[in-house]
Amino acid sequence: MRELFGTDGVRGKANTYPIIPEIALRLGKAAAEAFKQNIENSNGKRRSIIIGKDTRLSGYMLETALTSGITSMGVDVLLVGPMPTPAIAHLVRSFAADAGIMISASHNPAEDNGIKFFGRDGFKLPDKVEEQIEELALSNNIKGDHITGGLIGKAYRINDASGRYIEFSKSSIDNLSLRGLKIVLDCANGAAYLIAPKVFSELGAEVIVLNDRPDGLNINLNCGALHPEVIQKAVAEHKADIGIALDGDADRVILADENSSIVNGDAVMTMCAYELDMAGRLAKKTVVATTMSNIGLEIALKKRNIRLVRTPVGDRYVIDAMRAHGYNFGGEQCGHLVFLDHNTT
Repeated sequence: MRELFGTDGVRGKANTYPIIPEIALRLGKAAAEAFKQNIENSNGKRRSIIIGKDTRLSGYMLETALTSGITSMGVDVLLVGPMPTPAIAHLVRSFAADAGIMISASHNPAEDNGIKFFGRDGFKLPDKVEEQIEELALSNNIKGDHITGGLIGKAYRINDASGRYIEFSKSSIDNLSLRGLKIVLDCANGAAYLIAPKVFSELGAEVIVLNDRPDGLNINLNCGALHPEVIQKAVAEHKADIGIALDGDADRVILADENSSIVNGDAVMTMCAYELDMAGRLAKKTVVATTMSNIGLEIALKKRNIRLVRTPVGDRYVIDAMRAHGYNFGGEQCGHLVFLDHNTT
């Protein structure tokens, strides 16, 4: 049985085991060693790992410990600061890094935190690699004493990471203009507090931004995707066209329509599936969802002869099924949506 890794990386209450600096440092060393063993370095350039985080106070502590562990093994670190989880998956490929790390506990309270890893392809690591990292981290068998002088890794602050992800997000839908739309956007005081407002405003929308002032402790606090009543109220007050609520690491979304009615992940999946199918871009006329999705999703999809494949709960299982069978769209009722033609999570 695993001691550190769960279904979505390593997670727990910050500054209690296993989310402590000592374990983060070991995970950094172990990850660097595992990636050196598993990834061929054919071009001879220094290996690198991207680290992003959400806005939790404990993120600085874990970022520093991970960076120390990774650089001690001769691997460079690219620090991109507060960044949505899907952005890390994209930036790993954009910067041609060997791996990515996201420091976040997603929709959990500020007291929690977590560490999740992405491979150089932008996908979450296979169980086998996570097990290798955990074994190395707990074994005390990682030796880095031969890495001295100029062999020690460097840590760089990357200033254009957010700009890269903003442009990627804007280009994901061809010729998209939001001019004339009024959008309420709840950033959950989380990772997307800078990026999300820029994406929507640069696409032409009038954006009423809520909960975009993180203080390290207010992430997900009575706001964001777990508190859709916030956007419901704001949509009515501002007579907006739509409300958008993100969670702390911006990998899930809940919507409110112009009447302030909540639109959950199942309804959004239905709309997206219809749109993709009408455009001839829904691979194998199939949507992947979890056992949590209700029968209404299945009934709605059948109206267009779209098949629904169910998996256990968790985006990892949705993505695994999509990759295994060549599907390109799936998600969860909680608002996690995966468009594999554009990104890996």
